Amino acid sequence: MILEEGKKAPAFTAIDQDGKKIKLADFKGKKLALYFYPKDNTSTCTVQACNLRDGFKELAKKGIEVIGVSPDDEKSHLKFISKNKLPFSIIADTEKKLVEQFGVWGEKSLYGNKYMGVFRTTFLIDEKGTIVKVIAKPKAKIHAAEIAAGFGL
Repeated sequence: MILEEGKKAPAFTAIDQDGKKIKLADFKGKKLALYFYPKDNTSTCTVQACNLRDGFKELAKKGIEVIGVSPDDEKSHLKFISKNKLPFSIIADTEKKLVEQFGVWGEKSLYGNKYMGVFRTTFLIDEKGTIVKVIAKPKAKIHAAEIAAGFGL
């Protein structure tokens, strides 16, 4: 079950593409857009990441930090970041701890085939660690604008 607006975001410690620890506590006093996506270098995921790249400076001016999360490993994230010149970190959730904690891992269907995967979802977390907005099925081409609007900016 996906976490709801108004709830505290679960505390976590995870590893990014560089093997660096990222904790929710690192963002205390800051706005955080924690965006979950299925897979590096796939069409919609790339469009979404590039939209966030293009809107990154504007989001930063508004005090919003962006962190991506997918089950891909650090090596895959490094290639994805390099290829698309992404200015934000991506958590390598290879053990699927975060996707399960946030409730975005479950059964999906593609062309009649059922499989387990990540539901593309973004959680907007305020300075106190509270989820202020859940963007389910974000629009990849305008996601940066959705994030700003979700924070009321």
